[in-house]
Amino acid sequence: MSLQLAEQFEASEEYDKAYAAYQEVLAQTPDDLGVLERLGHLAMILEKKDEAAHYYNEILKRDLMNALAYDQLISIYADTDKYKYYIYRGNKNSLEGKLEFAINDFKKAIAASKEPVQAAMTRMTLANLYRQTGNTLKAIDEFNMLLEGVDLHEEMFLQLADIYLKDEAYPSAIETLLRAKNKGFDTLKINEGLAAVYLKSGDAAKALDYTKDELLKIQCMLELGQVEEAYQKLDNLPEEVKSSPRYYTLRAQYYYSAKDFDKALETIEEYNKIVPASPLTYQMRALVYDEMGDEYNSLLNWGRYHILRKDIDMATHEFLNAVQIKDDDIDLLFELAQLLTDNGEVDHASEYYEKIVKLDPKNKEALKKLAQYREGLGDYRMQAQYLAKALEADERDAETLKSLAVAYEKIKAGAKAVDIYKKYLELVSDPVEIKMVQDKLNKLEALGSSDAEESEGLIDKIIGFFNRK
Repeated sequence: MSLQLAEQFEASEEYDKAYAAYQEVLAQTPDDLGVLERLGHLAMILEKKDEAAHYYNEILKRDLMNALAYDQLISIYADTDKYKYYIYRGNKNSLEGKLEFAINDFKKAIAASKEPVQAAMTRMTLANLYRQTGNTLKAIDEFNMLLEGVDLHEEMFLQLADIYLKDEAYPSAIETLLRAKNKGFDTLKINEGLAAVYLKSGDAAKALDYTKDELLKIQCMLELGQVEEAYQKLDNLPEEVKSSPRYYTLRAQYYYSAKDFDKALETIEEYNKIVPASPLTYQMRALVYDEMGDEYNSLLNWGRYHILRKDIDMATHEFLNAVQIKDDDIDLLFELAQLLTDNGEVDHASEYYEKIVKLDPKNKEALKKLAQYREGLGDYRMQAQYLAKALEADERDAETLKSLAVAYEKIKAGAKAVDIYKKYLELVSDPVEIKMVQDKLNKLEALGSSDAEESEGLIDKIIGFFNRK
């Protein structure tokens, strides 16, 4: 049976024949979403709602974000099965980012559930929605209610323990996982979870009792000061393991423990090649430099660690301390100035761009930043001076040429504006831009402006006002 024939039956409203024809087409192309959609639609017309639900569920298996399928399933179950109705509505709201609506839907689904397993699975989804919305206490309440039931799964214990772990509530995480073991879940996941929590809490000996993970065993041994024994295990690991990021972090930890800091830093670089721009790279470097007594590089790496962790305040704090030790690192000064700018501290940022210009008078980027800062203050005269210096560094920078010409216009330095616009025209090729600049030139030349006509910028005017007798 061909798709064309199925479509012909549907167009002529021979729905039974169209339905059968589409089913035959689906047997040949089971992942065709268009055919599944037509079958769902025809099943609704033929009042075969169970079959329609089947086809719309098949669509969701292949396209989780399919809004039409959710809408149809919500419609199918609106009057027949309130549990499924709220589940599908909750799933749709969740996928659309309407988490508060989804939470309400799943709460209603729990109330409408007919079987304990339905309530348990829905409560678990609800707990995770609370986690996503930052409502940790409600998530914990939901998991604890789950653990009082009979339909238990190890994942429930693991997720609750993970909440406690993220809050550094280690005793509660340990209690939860031991409770899982008492309930019969003496599984690899539970035991490895316990090992991870014990290690995080500083009890490496307990962690060693529970883990079967060779790399975690080595980490525990390093924490316990069993450095040489750990190295022997590390060196005898299978070759395939030696290419993993965890292997390099443990090797770096070994060299750190053995006080071989140069080797530790080399190993961290190897890790960085595998996992570039990881916060862990900067954290490990910072710890090594801490131990070496290199405060400057320690602060530098802690700052970059905090940037990657999106903790801008802490990053700024570390960089400010680093600058107190060494104030001639232009890369650091740029990073600090940018952080301050992003945080709205433009006045403070300008101080560091000034430092850069003192160190490198032809630093084009710093000069342009200072010009931008002065423009924001209405100090167009100083803006023009910074832009002119930036042009000395790169006289073919079209963007700077145009900005300087505009600045000269603002301070009524017409002849200078004309000269700069002409240089700008030599670099641009866009006909619209050329026409616009040519019109400006014609107006400026018609006015016959001269540099003697320069006027004060806003800052100059304000200063002049306060200096009046």
